[in-house]
Amino acid sequence: MAGKSTPNATRRSERSHRAILDAALELVAEVGYPKLTIEAIAARAGVGKQTIYRWWPSRGAVLLDAFVALGERAAREAQEAGEPGDGDPYAFPDTGDLAADLKLVLRATVDELRSPTYDLPYRALAAEGIVNPEIAAEFVSRVMEPSVQLYVERLRAAQRAGQVAADLDPRIALELVTGPVTARWLLRTLPLSHAYADAVVDMALRGLSPR
Repeated sequence: MAGKSTPNATRRSERSHRAILDAALELVAEVGYPKLTIEAIAARAGVGKQTIYRWWPSRGAVLLDAFVALGERAAREAQEAGEPGDGDPYAFPDTGDLAADLKLVLRATVDELRSPTYDLPYRALAAEGIVNPEIAAEFVSRVMEPSVQLYVERLRAAQRAGQVAADLDPRIALELVTGPVTARWLLRTLPLSHAYADAVVDMALRGLSPR
């Protein structure tokens, strides 16, 4: 009997886990992060508050896991849809044309930042990271750093091909490309668009090109 009950318990645990993550994303979109509470997440997910605290220490930790899971689900769906990437949903394009590759990725970033699905939880986590160093560190390591490394690898390939200066620091270079888009989105200074993303890439590459 014990052997039969364990798989069922595991499935129930997995369902509860998914329900909690989905509830956190739904609620942050509906009521905003300031009004997001563990009690509200538990009620929406149909679980006890103690279940959430058994897995997460705070609402920020729940939302971070939910945001990471959202990205992983989108990557799986892209892979199943057969989108470009050599079978790897996280692959950075390398067509040999650095400007085109950067523009493709930055346009996708603009689309993501303009989507309420990503915009609202992303802003909530950015705000939480200001006052919560642990969430900030987790966000950097789990969300930002993997993307940073893809940019770094692509820029290093461009260095080897002589497309950018051999002595540039790829991590600083990628900030010239992604920083303006992030700042415009976060501060809402002006609208985000594909044309803006393209202009940022063109301007950044002027400074990164070999002299």
